[in-house]
Amino acid sequence: MKKLENYLSGRWITGDGEGQALTDAVTGELIGYASSRGLDFGSALAYGRENGGAALRKMSFQERGLMLRALAMHLRQHLEQFYTLSYKTGATRGDSWIDIEGGIGNLFAYASLRRKLPDTTYCIDGEGHQLGKEGSFMGQHLLIPKEGIAVHINAFNFPIWGMLEKIAVNLLAGVPAIVKPATLTSYLTEAVVKEIAASGILPDGALQLICGSAGDLLDHVTAQDVVTFTGSASTGQLLRTHSRILSQNVPFTMEADSLNCIVLGEDVTPGMPEWDIFIKEIRKEMTVKAGQKCTAIRRIFVPSEKIEDVQLALGKALSQIVIGNPLHEKVRMGALAGMAQREEVRSQVQRLLAGSQIIYGSMDSVELVDADASRGAFMSPLLLLNENPFDNTAVHEVEAFGPVATLMPYDSTEDAIGLARMGKGSLVSSIVTASPSIAREYVTGAGAWHGRILILNEACARESTGHGSPLPLLVHGGPGRAGGGEEMGGLRGLKHYMQRVAVQGSPSMLTAITETYHAGARQLEDVVHPFRKYFEDLIVGETLITAKRTITEADISNFANLSWDHFYAHTDHTSLEGTLFEKPVAHGYFIMSAAAGLFVDAAKGPVLLNYGIDDLRFLKPVYAGTTIGVRLTVKEKINQEKREPADIGKGIVKWYVDVYDQTGEQVAVGTILTMVKKRDQS
Repeated sequence: MKKLENYLSGRWITGDGEGQALTDAVTGELIGYASSRGLDFGSALAYGRENGGAALRKMSFQERGLMLRALAMHLRQHLEQFYTLSYKTGATRGDSWIDIEGGIGNLFAYASLRRKLPDTTYCIDGEGHQLGKEGSFMGQHLLIPKEGIAVHINAFNFPIWGMLEKIAVNLLAGVPAIVKPATLTSYLTEAVVKEIAASGILPDGALQLICGSAGDLLDHVTAQDVVTFTGSASTGQLLRTHSRILSQNVPFTMEADSLNCIVLGEDVTPGMPEWDIFIKEIRKEMTVKAGQKCTAIRRIFVPSEKIEDVQLALGKALSQIVIGNPLHEKVRMGALAGMAQREEVRSQVQRLLAGSQIIYGSMDSVELVDADASRGAFMSPLLLLNENPFDNTAVHEVEAFGPVATLMPYDSTEDAIGLARMGKGSLVSSIVTASPSIAREYVTGAGAWHGRILILNEACARESTGHGSPLPLLVHGGPGRAGGGEEMGGLRGLKHYMQRVAVQGSPSMLTAITETYHAGARQLEDVVHPFRKYFEDLIVGETLITAKRTITEADISNFANLSWDHFYAHTDHTSLEGTLFEKPVAHGYFIMSAAAGLFVDAAKGPVLLNYGIDDLRFLKPVYAGTTIGVRLTVKEKINQEKREPADIGKGIVKWYVDVYDQTGEQVAVGTILTMVKKRDQS
């Protein structure tokens, strides 16, 4: 019988002893055994830090992003292999799509974020700050990859997505990972890691895998490591208080199962599109992955006068769900992950029944297609009713991690908010409403208790990814019971794996360190106009000091006629009393246009086009008679990849535009972006 392998210190290895038996959730057949007993986790962590970490930190964000993209493309070539194995977890094809292709989608999403990051190994975090009156001393936050390893302890319900959604972030940040999936479904994680390792795409040591127990893994973590946990709140609390975590101040983020809720707005009535949307969303969240999602709906809040109508509609909707062998084309809900998991759900339902009653489904029987209820971990969807949710509070404290949800009445939006808060913090809440005022009241009242809120109605339903779908560019996590942590979140997620360090010094020194020009830094002049230079030849800090131009009344009048901008401050001498202006002032956009006229080299050259303007500010009025000059400085260079082999090799150059008057004072500043051709077209 197969024994799962652990991937540690650059090799595949089995643990000692027989280990934990793993079975097919649908048929009960033995799949294999998993053990990590006897393995040296301390050496594995050191191997990851010294090999994977060192290699990743030498790569730029662009290189790491392309690495993630290559990995996603490679895994897509093995989809059917993963789907075949995923059925054994009890998942349908649709369930597996979320886990497999959703996970790979996270790799693609984080690969795309490279376009928002520099071609360096570290990056700036926020704006620089002038700390001295004369401009010679400043500060800037940098984000530098931690020199440790990301330890991911994951749940059983998403053995692929749970791994890929986390490692996408730490790998882009430049930090290696060691992944410990829940042993119950670790055979699916093992299959994916085998393909990753075989591809050779990741540096050696960038990803390691433990398929059995975590053993003494946490005994070896250090202050440079990051530990993440997904699973039950009770287990998470035990890990969070581990002596090594506390003594080393190891960053620990927890994403715990929570009592997520959905609210039917007071404005929604039967017959409205939102009514059907509400019913379908609940049915989906109760039955996808057999309700085994940390984001699944557990609590349903409905206006008191509509509780009976909702009960009937949900019963009808749930009766349409075909349960059984996930390989059967008609089946829409498969099995729970295992027999032990089914018994755990039943025991939690018994606790809920102290203050609720079952109004749909059965604890003991379920009608199946092409499956045997005595061998597979199947369970009927269970809809409960709690008529007094403010008094019978078990529903706000106990979670049955399966196809179980409880229907409850409320009398006002304020009451719905109060009930939502009683979950003590959750990953997600939804409200179905067509009323902006109700949505606003709910979001502002309940927002502090949730990591994400979905406002669902006819306007967004077609494109909505749904209540239970965390997205790569948004944070996944929540306060209180939900763990108090966050995952993903786009660029925000990278910060969990990077050290924010405040660097202080002169503008010239920080320009050299950050590869981004800071105002006041030394400027480099060249006899060759910068618009005559290719992307590779331009140097950050290189500056063109232009000739000067005196603004006339005719310039202001002509620009007003050309642009049709006849705002009184530019054209009417008689309307300036009580304003900030002494006389008609030049249009700000004319000043920038005039600045461009001073710094642009007209002849055809490497500059291909103007790409946009950022951070444009008009600092001082410019009147007729004012003489302006420009300092045009290379602020930052951003490499661009070729999308097609025939594309022109190019990059984006950000130019700091400093417009000043005859007194030397700034009148306008901004950042202009141009697309510049590369000398090397290979």
